[in-house]
Amino acid sequence: MRVRDITSAIEDFAPLSIQESWDNSGLLVGSPDQEVHGVLVGFDCTPELVDEAAAAGMDMIVTHHPLIFGGLKRISPEDPTGEAVIKAVSAGIAVYAAHTTADKVIGGVSGTMARRLGLKDFTVLDEEADGVGLGAVGNLPEPMDAEAFIGFVKSRLGLSVARCSRPLDILVERVAMCGGSGSSLIGKAMEAGAQAYICGDISYHHFFTPKGFMVIDIGHFEGEVEICDVLFSLLRKKFPTFAVRTSEKLRASNPVFYY
Repeated sequence: MRVRDITSAIEDFAPLSIQESWDNSGLLVGSPDQEVHGVLVGFDCTPELVDEAAAAGMDMIVTHHPLIFGGLKRISPEDPTGEAVIKAVSAGIAVYAAHTTADKVIGGVSGTMARRLGLKDFTVLDEEADGVGLGAVGNLPEPMDAEAFIGFVKSRLGLSVARCSRPLDILVERVAMCGGSGSSLIGKAMEAGAQAYICGDISYHHFFTPKGFMVIDIGHFEGEVEICDVLFSLLRKKFPTFAVRTSEKLRASNPVFYY
């Protein structure tokens, strides 16, 4: 097996051509011709994840967030990104990221959230010409009041806490969502007729919502982490006898702590 075999399987699902212009999805460390004996799937390519891959004999890492995002001016072990790059190169580990590519396919980040909530007839929220795009919107199986809906979201997404705008005094029936930072799509959610919009990284002023609409901030990590299971399942189905595993510390890798 070579790196290009793994990347080809991922890109059949989430093509690099659809990534956002500011993104850096794709192969970030290593060569497409590099031989691979095992793949470790994680959320962020931290030094700890590289150590886990090396200890397990995995020579390729696949993550959601890109290890190299902006321009690197120096690679130093004093910086977490630099340390991860140094460790990956030293261990001969290739690193690949499926970021906005996995955000923009309906089987990816937001579609996974929609399925977890049991939404019916869900579609892309901010649809582009080729049918892909950010976010998802659909209908609940049954309408529910706002308090019950908040509890339902927390239960279905495994949350201990959620930040919400003032709960609605009407039933929630149509729901929009976007994994990760999604406040830029609040207007799209309202245009789509949603009574509630779920995403992460909502700023203070966005909680002042118009009548008949509410927002729920579930956290950046919490809205996207299930893409790791999607990528794992994709690779396991494509290569059933190949060594693919998800990080044992995935759920503990959230850099945000709640007290």
